[in-house]
Formats: sequence, structure tokens, C-alpha cells
Amino acid sequence: MLDALTVVTAVTALLLAVWCGWAAYRDQPTKDWHFIGMAVVSLLAAVQLVVGVVQLARGEKPEQGTAIFVAYLLGAFGCVPAAGFMSLAERSRWGSVTAAAGGVVLAVLEVRLYDIWGG
Repeated sequence: MLDALTVVTAVTALLLAVWCGWAAYRDQPTKDWHFIGMAVVSLLAAVQLVVGVVQLARGEKPEQGTAIFVAYLLGAFGCVPAAGFMSLAERSRWGSVTAAAGGVVLAVLEVRLYDIWGG
């Protein structure tokens, strides 16, 4: 895996979590700007998914197994979009909390991906 991409994705996800958490603290729902931030984080996760699949196709192997690595890659890819859709359903401060939680979960998944690959 590309360590820099993993770090950038995790840090960006944490920044999104802080931003959405701040909105929740101020009793605001997710707004268009939050969804743009979620799109950026999702794009980084999509790039990581492609890079991971390409590395697997080239014959590189994660230390802890390919199946678990692919499962975490797919989970990281779908985490923030799922939280975004759930925050659309809840148009209150709890939608912002949901989006913030999605960012935190993605950051944790990134750390785990790093460990699985052999970091």
C-alpha cells in the first residue's frame, strides 16, 4: 500500500469528522459543504481501493491475508458514503453526528489497513 495515501485519507477523514462534529455541536444538520467534504474523502478512499486492487493484481500480498485486506478496502470505500446517506435521512444535528462518526470509522479502518498490509 502507499503509506502516504493511507495517511492522507485518514487525516482527511478525521478533519471531516471534526468539521461535522462542530456542526453537530452547534445544533446544525449536514449542509452542502459537508457533502462536498464527504465526496473528497470518498474519492481518496476510491483511489486507495484502486491502488490496493492493482497491487494485488501485480502479485503483492498483504501480510495478514488477501481476503481480510479486500474486505477492509471495501469497507473503507463504503464507510463515508453510507454515513452521508444516513445523514440525509436525519436532517438534524444527529445527521452531522452520523457523518462525523463515519469519518472516525474511516480513520480507524485506514490504520487497520496499514497494519494488515504489513506496516
